[in-house]
Amino acid sequence: MKTTGNTIFISGGSAGIGLAIAKKLSAAGNKIIINGRSEERLQNALKELAHTVAIQGDLSVKEDRIRIAEDLKTNYPELNIIVNNAGTVFMNDLSDQNNNAAEKAHQEMNTNYISVIDFTSLLIPQLLQQEEAAIINITSIVAFRSNKYLPTYAASKAALHSYTQGLRDTFLDNEKLNVYEVYPPLVNTEFSAEIGGANGIPPSEVADELFTALAHNQFEVPVGDSKKIHALLHPITEQAPY
Repeated sequence: MKTTGNTIFISGGSAGIGLAIAKKLSAAGNKIIINGRSEERLQNALKELAHTVAIQGDLSVKEDRIRIAEDLKTNYPELNIIVNNAGTVFMNDLSDQNNNAAEKAHQEMNTNYISVIDFTSLLIPQLLQQEEAAIINITSIVAFRSNKYLPTYAASKAALHSYTQGLRDTFLDNEKLNVYEVYPPLVNTEFSAEIGGANGIPPSEVADELFTALAHNQFEVPVGDSKKIHALLHPITEQAPY
């Protein structure tokens, strides 16, 4: 996959991992379109980026997904890469009967999984028109193994992981469209502050690993501690059962 001269949409691109990816790919000479819910945060992010524009909107809302997809089709017909990075996470103590665990799980599943499927489906026809295109889904180390702090978030990322594998298999014979999956471990961002993100790796490390993977057509992109788990599981999951 070429690493320059692309037009790239990044959801959740105003902060954290999304912003780090935007910086890395912008510096390499790509046109970047960042998306986020806060117009103020988007405008602040634009001050740190070259070759970049912003589209405000909440991809967890269907009307916004449709509007943003139409904007991309109309104003950026050359779009050839989408990075599905936006997400939401809750500490979800399943032993607390007043925790409203199901509602939190519903929000996580909608934002981290259902919305990604819908938004990607809206843009696949446009991506297939390009000479070279990619879909990049940001999952997580917890897609492999959940824990008591993030049981429902982990489930949403495991669902996204499963979908990404199926999506890759769907377009396996189409040399124009590649499907990447990035598995960050704990990352030091505002997004992960509640779950101890200060102890995590810098988001720039995720961006660096993704950039290298694009250059080498490495579709599975474990980062940091995720590499240990991925090395054990990848030989089992690499081949579809049928």
